Amino acid sequence: MSSTETIYCYHCTRHHPRNEMRQIETKGGKRWRCIKSIEATKKSSSQRDAFGKTVTTINRSEHQARVKARLNAERLLATG
Repeated sequence: MSSTETIYCYHCTRHHPRNEMRQIETKGGKRWRCIKSIEATKKSSSQRDAFGKTVTTINRSEHQARVKARLNAERLLATG
């Protein structure tokens, strides 16, 4: 395994470097979770909510960028 390998965090739905991840036991089995999200669970509910909103905003922005790129590619193919 290379040191640049990334692992998917099921909690924040992003890929992180392996050294920022921990495998935790859940009801459904072992899952990978980033240290940031694990630490966020130890904070107050208002801080957890703020963390969740930040992750949601990032994910929404990334999704919109992917959709826009896909639409632009489709437009180029349609005119070409």
